[in-house]
Amino acid sequence: MMHLHRDTRILIVGLGLLGGSYALALKKKGFRCIYGFARRQETVDYALEQGMIDEGSAQIDEDLISRAEMIVFALYPTVLVKWIREHGHLIRPGTVVTDVTGVKACIIDPVVRGLPEGVEFVAVHPMAGKEVGGIENADETIFNGANYIVVPTPENTEDALRLCEDLGAELGFARISRLSPEEHDEMIAFLSQLTHCVAVSLMCASEDERLVQYTGDSFRDLTRIARINDEMWSELFLLNKDALLKQMDAFTAQMEKMRGYLSSDDREGLRDMMRLSTARRGKFDKK
Repeated sequence: MMHLHRDTRILIVGLGLLGGSYALALKKKGFRCIYGFARRQETVDYALEQGMIDEGSAQIDEDLISRAEMIVFALYPTVLVKWIREHGHLIRPGTVVTDVTGVKACIIDPVVRGLPEGVEFVAVHPMAGKEVGGIENADETIFNGANYIVVPTPENTEDALRLCEDLGAELGFARISRLSPEEHDEMIAFLSQLTHCVAVSLMCASEDERLVQYTGDSFRDLTRIARINDEMWSELFLLNKDALLKQMDAFTAQMEKMRGYLSSDDREGLRDMMRLSTARRGKFDKK
């Protein structure tokens, strides 16, 4: 049985915003064996200079892979599946593998199929981030007060699940929970993906360049996430297409209902929607 402790050897594959923030948080917690892989040597050099990792490589380093007791893949979903398909055989039996990807049902099977016997994959979604990417924006405080979702399958052992939950606790997440792959993807379609759809659509709805001169905080708050990584989010949308389309239809139906109330001068209908909205929104305030 493996326990997470300060000498646990953890390899982080992908040193972008999330991977870099994982490394930074773990080093600040006193972990002594944090390794990192990145595509560019400059990223590895930066991580080493900043003390975010103890060893790193821009190449596939079989020694670091074999030494790792836990591997965190901070990669886009399709890149993760490709990496596992090409290099998964190098992972030592007994290693626990986890991820940070925003979709689950479509990646769990191909990842598990690409891993050697004795390597366990636990899918995890840290609900944290920024509008800017890259290791230079790594910030361990993004985990404070955030949610960390562990996504078990029937094949997962309780020991591996607990290990990944311990990792979330060490990183500083406020709430650690479990959802099935299907529950996760439905929940994320609404809470994360639909909200980005709304923000992007709103920013695309007007070409008036004068708006920036007159805007207030309500517009800024609602469109904060419209500054978006188009490569990552388009991939996430398409990989979770069915669930997201369902949520987009539900949102469109509510907009049509409000439009109907407005069109027919139904003030009570409008107020009913606003009262329901206010009541539901109150439950989301961070305590």
